[in-house]
Amino acid sequence: MIRHFQIHEVSDYIHWIYFFHAWGFTPKFAGIADIHECDACRMQWIHSFPLEEQSKAAEASNLYREAVRMLNELDRHYHTHGIFILADANSDGDDLILNDIRLPLLRQQSDNSDFLCLSDFVRPLSSGIKDQVGVFATTIDAKVEHLFDNDDYKRLLVQVLCDRLTEATAECFHEQIRKSVWGYAPDEHLTIDQLHKEEYQGIRPAVGYPSMPDVSSNFIIDQLIDMKQIGIHLTENGMMQPHASVSGLMFAHPKAHYFEVGKIGMDQLEDYARRKEVSTEQAKKYLANNL
Repeated sequence: MIRHFQIHEVSDYIHWIYFFHAWGFTPKFAGIADIHECDACRMQWIHSFPLEEQSKAAEASNLYREAVRMLNELDRHYHTHGIFILADANSDGDDLILNDIRLPLLRQQSDNSDFLCLSDFVRPLSSGIKDQVGVFATTIDAKVEHLFDNDDYKRLLVQVLCDRLTEATAECFHEQIRKSVWGYAPDEHLTIDQLHKEEYQGIRPAVGYPSMPDVSSNFIIDQLIDMKQIGIHLTENGMMQPHASVSGLMFAHPKAHYFEVGKIGMDQLEDYARRKEVSTEQAKKYLANNL
């Protein structure tokens, strides 16, 4: 399934805390996104801060105003895109089998962890019962990232917004999938804030993030959904282009939750390399931050 979104359809799903974090603001300054756009409301919000923080609040207010203006400009010409399949799935040890394609995963190994692996949230192959896992990717029109290559400030602004819009598209798309496409949560009614707090059933771990840190997993994701259908191409090591792209899996298990794989030992690295059918040296490159 492929869906194309207008910018205004997903902009309400933007998690502004991460937008402001990219500019060096602490979370409290992201509150400007919840303030009515009138000048009086903005000034009241700015003056709610201690005197020594009001200049920073004013800076955040101006940045947000410029971001909204940029979003409105992008909305006239560009789109975001999502692709999704609902794959037959089973776990086989620390591997997932998705439509007969094997995806090796990693398990927590440190003593202070719960020793979790994403495969734990899927029925084992030995059960003889098929489960389901979603496979997805989202991105933005490739041209957007290069609109202002001759203007450093606008280039940074649009690039940060592209990252947020792609994540917002994943949030919006995941909501639609839970409620109607996959349909395991048809009666879900959550606010945007509740979505950002991940109060829905299931999880949406992304490739390159803590529970699935190996970016080369994108090659397997690509086998399953053919990401070039929405304009995503992979580099030789599995990075996505456009840079503002997200790929990953969707789990419906009611006890599924996010976790960090963290550091792993040579025993798991060697086992992972064997399961991926690559050399241990190559696996070391994929997992340098986890060793």
